Amino acid sequence: MPRILDYTGQEVVRSQTVASIIASKGSDIRLAQVTAGTAEESSAAEAAGIEIVVCLANCVPAVRQGSSKLFVTAAIDFAGGVTEDDLLGDAFSALSDGADAVITARGLDSVRRLTHEDIPVMGHLGFVPKKSTLYGGVRAVGKTADEATKLWDQFRQLEDAGAFAVECELIPEQVLSEITERTRLITISLGSGRNADVIFLFTSDICGESPRMPRHGRSYGDLARLHAQINSERVDALRAFHTDVAEHRYPDDTEIATIDANEFAEFIGRLKNEHSGE
Repeated sequence: MPRILDYTGQEVVRSQTVASIIASKGSDIRLAQVTAGTAEESSAAEAAGIEIVVCLANCVPAVRQGSSKLFVTAAIDFAGGVTEDDLLGDAFSALSDGADAVITARGLDSVRRLTHEDIPVMGHLGFVPKKSTLYGGVRAVGKTADEATKLWDQFRQLEDAGAFAVECELIPEQVLSEITERTRLITISLGSGRNADVIFLFTSDICGESPRMPRHGRSYGDLARLHAQINSERVDALRAFHTDVAEHRYPDDTEIATIDANEFAEFIGRLKNEHSGE
């Protein structure tokens, strides 16, 4: 694994770097990206051999507690930054906390502002959830020749703005396949088919935690069942405790502290003496 200096100057080892991800383009290497928001999730991702995780900017410290080796991309759109200065500040904070790159769906000027400071930036094209009203709802983007051409123009503009990668959400597979061959950007497919440089899926979908599975999702586990079982066990345990308290069955003789009989007798004597002195 490559040894680098992180944004704070600390020597660290990473499973991937921006340079190695870019170098993988056009090869047979297929990288996997998932979401993480906790130390437990990032630790599991590292143990599973995942190369890249994406998280909210404010979750970077927790994610780094779970893994120092994963390539971590911080989503800075959700931290409340409004102006380009705000966005830049959020990006610097995320990098200082241990992120390797940032992702934003903001405009090209915002991307340029970040890349001007040599911040590795991933863009977000295709269906962007926060912009779903512009598309009339949740749907694939690029299903007509006009829309696919406009999308290709956006890829070129994002590349010119200095981004090194782009999350490609709900784009027809054939369209993204053609674009991937023609752009220098690392393409990250989320519901956009098999022919991208990186394949991305939410951890909640992979682990079977999502209440509603998207069409592109695939569940490899059933954590929802386990969570429900845990909650049921929790309720049962609390109910049993409440019943024992109400019926004077808790605590019993094995669950209390006791005092030596002579010491207790002396204590009672002192109490009586104190009372009689009144």
